Amino acid sequence: MEDIEIVQQNTPEPIEKIANKIGLTADQIEPYGHDKAKLSMAALQRLQQNPAGKLVLVTSINPTPAGEGKSTVTVGLADALQQRGQHPVIALREPSLGPVMGMKGGATGGGYAQVMPMADINLHFTGDMHALTAANNTLAALIDNHIHQGNTLNIDPKRIVWKRALDINDRALRETVIGLGKPANGEMREEGFDITVASEMMAVLCLATDLEDLKKRLGNILIAYTFDRQPIFVRDLQVQGALTVLLKDAIKPNLVQTLEHTPTIIHGGPFANIAHGCNSILATEAAIHAGNYALTEAGFGADLGAEKFLDIVTPHLSKAPDVIVVVATVRALKYNGGQKLADLSTEDIHALENGYVNLHRHLQNMQRYDIPVVVSINRFVSDSDKELAVLQDLISQEGLTSAITDVHEQGGKGGLALADLVIEAATEEVPDYQRLYDDDSSIIEKLTTIAQEIYGAKDVEFTSKAKQQLRLIERHGWDKMPICVAKTQYSFSDQPKLLGAPTGFTLTVRDLIPKLGAGFIVAMAGNVLTMPGLPKHPAAEKIDIDGQGRITGLF
Repeated sequence: MEDIEIVQQNTPEPIEKIANKIGLTADQIEPYGHDKAKLSMAALQRLQQNPAGKLVLVTSINPTPAGEGKSTVTVGLADALQQRGQHPVIALREPSLGPVMGMKGGATGGGYAQVMPMADINLHFTGDMHALTAANNTLAALIDNHIHQGNTLNIDPKRIVWKRALDINDRALRETVIGLGKPANGEMREEGFDITVASEMMAVLCLATDLEDLKKRLGNILIAYTFDRQPIFVRDLQVQGALTVLLKDAIKPNLVQTLEHTPTIIHGGPFANIAHGCNSILATEAAIHAGNYALTEAGFGADLGAEKFLDIVTPHLSKAPDVIVVVATVRALKYNGGQKLADLSTEDIHALENGYVNLHRHLQNMQRYDIPVVVSINRFVSDSDKELAVLQDLISQEGLTSAITDVHEQGGKGGLALADLVIEAATEEVPDYQRLYDDDSSIIEKLTTIAQEIYGAKDVEFTSKAKQQLRLIERHGWDKMPICVAKTQYSFSDQPKLLGAPTGFTLTVRDLIPKLGAGFIVAMAGNVLTMPGLPKHPAAEKIDIDGQGRITGLF
């Protein structure tokens, strides 16, 4: 049975009832139909008065074509905690239309561990992505209009760094030319598009703590340089107020529910391979104060999403995670160990043991932060009992605990063992959370620390363009910010085909991009793209709707 068919057989509770589960009244939410709503700013302030619950960060090994099920485990674990008499609240990212219409799929879990209304969430939801796209492109239009109307800020059209955005994979828009034709059409120049979830507009929304902070961050966005190389910001155009108005509803987190009616807050959707990969500060804080367990997941593997959550996001939260759950599968580890994709259903202990190095490094990396770590082995039907036993034994040899989860087939019931481990780990006395690096360190020192201690690299190499950007960043005093590495999600390295736990490689940084509104520096490594392309057979080919409005083919 397809995921969407499972959801269509379940009836959601009225959203007012879900709001009541987290202590909010009907007048503190803004319903979008009967099964989804936005949390008002007053509701967010009301929740902050509650004591903080435990925070659980769910991450995983490097993703593979075999699948890991990180979002599914997050949802199933929350449902299991609810079955254990706890009061969990989930905080997840919003899906992007790019993967939904492309290849990767949605971000609402799967099987019997899903968030609903699944179709709405994976498509237009409450319009947050569209608002971000509109705000992003409004700023681009205002920049070009300023130049056309006299350019009093002396902006050099060849040094505009702000790109347009679209929330769909469209390779044809990576590099474009605008302003063709008559002089009235504006200055002719090269332009490019990012996918909306990789835009700084998205990062700003996710890291803002309230409307005033959002407006300030928008004003700090670097958009261009003058002819004499001086930076120009949004505040120089004096349009941060207008952009904030466009985002006044998008800043409010969205409330929905799981199939088992666990309250779920979904907000923001930055990719973890080309952005910081975590849902919004507002959503996570709301979850922390709305129940006694808040569960959030960080995109892709722990080398990307979890590192960014712990080094970029956590300093802005009221507390650090109490537990880290690392999701792994037998199939994905065998793939890392050299077994072919077509053979993953065949038992192969040797490949499993060889591929375990990937999980081993992720576990070591997460333990660096002095936070308890547990492992979720997300079970697939093809996993043999011997393979599962070997994997659990390897994990126990590291002094860590693991649980076999089967939430895809069983819902919360399949995650009870994991829930018990999380409850036990959360009651332990947690040492002080230790960040990986200090913002006052140089950019080279911060990048070297991430590359060597998290990725296993030998050293970091900068292209001539990156060296030039480094000098510019240091000259303007922008170097005392966290680093957001953009690289492939498939490997610890910047080379997608280097599986397992490679060492001795050089991480090549080809560009350094100041994201001053977001408050971090993006280091572009390898050949990662900020505008993906669609596959030969995109998922859109399977999606359909009948005359009664029933959607099919959506996962």
